[in-house]
Amino acid sequence: MQTFQSSYRGLSLLMALNWDRVLYVGTIAAALAASAYLAAL
Repeated sequence: MQTFQSSYRGLSLLMALNWDRVLYVGTIAAALAASAYLAAL
């Protein structure tokens, strides 16, 4: 249980440091999905 809690804390720290990269990837994915939708029309 302690190992799980430690790894969860590490993952939380990793997300706190790299949230802008996650946002960047999400924006790119949303743009690709929107362009695929528009191309299908």
